[in-house]
Amino acid sequence: MFYDQARILVSSGDGGDGMVCFRREKHVPLGGPSGGDGGPGGDVILAVNPKVSSLLHFQRRVHLRAQSGRHGGSSNKTGSAGDPLVVEVPPGTVVRDADTDELLADLANEGQQVTAARGGRGGRGNARFASSTNQAPRIAERGEPGVERWLTLELKLIADVGIIGVPNAGKSTLLSVVSAARPKIADYPFTTLHPNLGVAALDDFSTLVLADIPGLIEGAHAGAGLGHDFLRHIERTRVLIHMLDGAAEDPLEDWAKINQELALYNPVLADRPQIVVLNKMDLEEASVLWWPEIQAAAERHGFEAMSISAVTGQGVQQLLRRAHQLLVELPPAVSLDLSRPEARPQEDEDAFLIERVTTEAGPGWQVSGVRIERLAAMTYWEFSEAAARFQRILDAMGITAALENAGVQPGDPVVIGDKVLEWTD
Repeated sequence: MFYDQARILVSSGDGGDGMVCFRREKHVPLGGPSGGDGGPGGDVILAVNPKVSSLLHFQRRVHLRAQSGRHGGSSNKTGSAGDPLVVEVPPGTVVRDADTDELLADLANEGQQVTAARGGRGGRGNARFASSTNQAPRIAERGEPGVERWLTLELKLIADVGIIGVPNAGKSTLLSVVSAARPKIADYPFTTLHPNLGVAALDDFSTLVLADIPGLIEGAHAGAGLGHDFLRHIERTRVLIHMLDGAAEDPLEDWAKINQELALYNPVLADRPQIVVLNKMDLEEASVLWWPEIQAAAERHGFEAMSISAVTGQGVQQLLRRAHQLLVELPPAVSLDLSRPEARPQEDEDAFLIERVTTEAGPGWQVSGVRIERLAAMTYWEFSEAAARFQRILDAMGITAALENAGVQPGDPVVIGDKVLEWTD
């Protein structure tokens, strides 16, 4: 089975907690704070590996988790960083956010990679909070929680030439003749159930990578037949060979229908260079009845027409050479390279939202925001100094004033992230 779609859950590592500790040694009075920082959590990185050919391994392994950072230690010992998790994907993998469908990265070439989930930073130990006015701080930070997100992966095969057409037009036969690929060939519709790749050698220096796209039918753009599953693979090809069945009832009608499906699926495909190829020229009806009409129709619509017999090899080499010539004449391919060091939504971290909610303790308030939720998760609530620091941050960010303006009262529960706090004057 060929797997070209997958849905995975990636989780980066949590940062390690900072430590509250004081240096206590004989003959060293007032040794001072010595709590070390926690180590950062590991990232989840998607990287292209040309040896991987499908997304099959994600059918068995859906949840991918990186290692968390270690906690800080005494004597200013910093916790070790969590190991990143490098996830290998095949060339041509498109990465999207499963919740928003936002395009995060297009990993088309070897060497490309993207950080799908950034590891949490390590919390600071109490040695980092020492100052001239607070020489013995009893305050530290917990590690920042890692990022957890669902991603969808979609594989679009990378080929120079896409062979398209209705079922049983001879696409697989052509691929088997010009390359070492061995797709299934039979005399019934939808013999090919997944795309096949083949490499055709033109001479000692030139090759073509061809993709045999499973048979398309009318309505393919909307999911009819197998087209909806495999039309995506045509998008990366730079030249199309549109194979027409010389033994069909009306090859011209088939040609018009498939071109319409391409345009409905992606308007860009309507302008893709296309060679109209009439197959099965070894049959009399193809050579006598249809070939003159197809030549005339292709000329009217500005396409180039060629005729072959994939079974006998007639015209096959001329077709390959012409396809290669078109590729050479085209400008260099430009991939949708949207990969960036981190596939993470860009948002204002200081922004916050206050809403009325109902909690287990009764009516209350919820404060939502990237920075404030992160700080709440990283606060040691066991230490009064840490709680006081959090209150100062609320004041500085304007959250205290916003809650008071909204009508918060003493005793009201205030939810920040997964922490439920009680409002006091």
